[in-house]
Amino acid sequence: MTGAKSLFQNARIICPDHELCAVDQEWKAHPSFPGVWMKHLILGNDTGGGLSCHLVRVEKGSSIGDHVHEGSLELHEVLSGEGACRLEGRETAYCPGVCLVIPAGARHEVAAAGEDLYMMARFVPALM
Repeated sequence: MTGAKSLFQNARIICPDHELCAVDQEWKAHPSFPGVWMKHLILGNDTGGGLSCHLVRVEKGSSIGDHVHEGSLELHEVLSGEGACRLEGRETAYCPGVCLVIPAGARHEVAAAGEDLYMMARFVPALM
């Protein structure tokens, strides 16, 4: 996790009425996909429902299975690791520096390959 750890070791999330440190936030198991963990950094109640931002860890060999976010545009920014995203039949290799825009209602899946995959996932409007 070298790349993601160094990016978030001292990262501060500053909202209008509060501040938090990313490293202090708890990893939460994804309720539907084993081997997928999330840190919820910015939630809809922080932004009037306009945006949410989540640090996502997909363990090596695991995946965020085929799914859709009907009402939210999603942006993935790969921070470290490797894998791939299949977006409506087209595969994009994931490595640090790759950003992928996922339209609202688009079917997609993310899988980690040779090591854990870390990415920032942003949703407009907020997912939660």
